[in-house]
Amino acid sequence: MSLLLANSDIAVVIPAAGIGKRMKSDLPKQYLKIHDKTILEHTVERLLLNQHVAKIVIAVSPDDENVVKLHLSKNKKIAFVRGGATRADSVMAGLRALPNEQYSWVMVHDAARPCLFQSDLSNLISYCLESQSGAILAYPVRDTMKRSDSIGQIVKTEERDLLWHALTPQMFKLSQLKQVLSDAIVNEVPVTDEASAMEWAGFNVHLINASEQNIKVTRPDD
Repeated sequence: MSLLLANSDIAVVIPAAGIGKRMKSDLPKQYLKIHDKTILEHTVERLLLNQHVAKIVIAVSPDDENVVKLHLSKNKKIAFVRGGATRADSVMAGLRALPNEQYSWVMVHDAARPCLFQSDLSNLISYCLESQSGAILAYPVRDTMKRSDSIGQIVKTEERDLLWHALTPQMFKLSQLKQVLSDAIVNEVPVTDEASAMEWAGFNVHLINASEQNIKVTRPDD
């Protein structure tokens, strides 16, 4: 391992203020349980297994009464902030809680992605630190892709070559992401993930081929 990798502390922001309407559950999806732990707890544990993860900031809803029941609040590496109405607002709240002088890099990871492979996480971190540029986990589209109109009729078949499914974590320099996301919010740019904001600002974002088992729990079938 290079000296660059050995001495790098990385922060993580987890937006967890959503209510998960598509899950059709009384609880937000991040608080549903897999065995004896919530999805959020599993997600956080996967991140903490990596030696470079020094801080995790979780953005939760202002009226969230579930997070205080978790053991996460007892971990000194974990902090909580008040999230916003959108993913971008929640991520921004988490970024503002991180001092630029303490953390050069930040990863943003979905609260409901508890199946992150350690090898994929290591590959992402290694690429970003060695190249000094941002990247995201992703995997190539394998199915035939259809574009529809507003009533569900097929308009065309899209060429799937060079199309990827975007995953998380997504990793960028903290100061850059903080500035870009702030600008995007002010300019009302649609931000579906952090990479989309960085693309809008003109930054190159690399794709790290990762496991498609890194699913985001979204619907009951998941």
